[in-house]
Amino acid sequence: MAHRFINQLKENDSISEVYQITEKILRPNKNGNLYLQFTMTDRTGSLSGRLWNATEDFFLSFSENDFLLCEGAIQRFQGNLQFIAKKLTKTGASTVNLDDYARSVRLDLPVMIGRLREILKGIQNPDLLNLADCFLADENFMDLFCRMPAGIKLHHAYEGGLLEHTLSVMELALKTAAIYGSRLNRDLLLIGAFLHDTGKVRELSLSGGMIYTDEGQMLGHPLLALEILLEKIRETEKLTGETFDSETAMLLKHLLISHHGTLENGSTKLPMTLEALVLFYLDSLDAKLAEFEKRMLEDPSAGSKWTNYIPVIERKLYKG
Repeated sequence: MAHRFINQLKENDSISEVYQITEKILRPNKNGNLYLQFTMTDRTGSLSGRLWNATEDFFLSFSENDFLLCEGAIQRFQGNLQFIAKKLTKTGASTVNLDDYARSVRLDLPVMIGRLREILKGIQNPDLLNLADCFLADENFMDLFCRMPAGIKLHHAYEGGLLEHTLSVMELALKTAAIYGSRLNRDLLLIGAFLHDTGKVRELSLSGGMIYTDEGQMLGHPLLALEILLEKIRETEKLTGETFDSETAMLLKHLLISHHGTLENGSTKLPMTLEALVLFYLDSLDAKLAEFEKRMLEDPSAGSKWTNYIPVIERKLYKG
């Protein structure tokens, strides 16, 4: 039987269908009884759901990104569609067609890979060009880098999303460097844009859906990117027979550990160079634009100019 996609659901529909649960939280109502608030998704969108009279044991019986058989009905509350569940049953990824849940990149992967190589080959600094070549020559790394998502929930959360996001940040870096000229180290900014999320090849896994690895949970992608960078610097030195410039290495490390911009967002250090500041804002710009666009495209209120209220960003979005 064909999957019933979220963008096909309408008010008063009864459904019994498998969806991926990407967010969940257990809340008390005004009487102190617990209910489950969750988000169910497929490749066409997402929908907020509720299960009344939930228990903590049931909440702990499945994880975010698991697949659940969702039985219940679609209702409208304060102008927004939502799913009211009668029953939720965990099922395995092997029981579904993962293509029904996987979003896709906008451009062909070969086109994006070609453009990424073109930008990196335009680097002038010998140390940074050799470093870029070392990454490009690593077939295992490049295979993972080109297939991995950039995230699990918020932006570019689909296979190839990491490449798409990285390339967008690199294109933005090119334009920004052209505007500010000699005030920015163009090559440093470009390689930083390429490297900033490379730790996600070890932070995330595509095994049985998109999940965090153990080291991803423990360490996070900035630190994992730093480890990968140090490995590649050693490889570069071995291949060239020359010592990698120590100050350049330091500036690269700083770009990786500061690209989240604030300590609250997971940066080990605040940006302390012009290139680090630019990288933070360009990374944030592309991520936020992609997240907002995703919320608009996946909003279940197809006939409305406004999205449903989105708790995580504390606003509705105008679709026009």
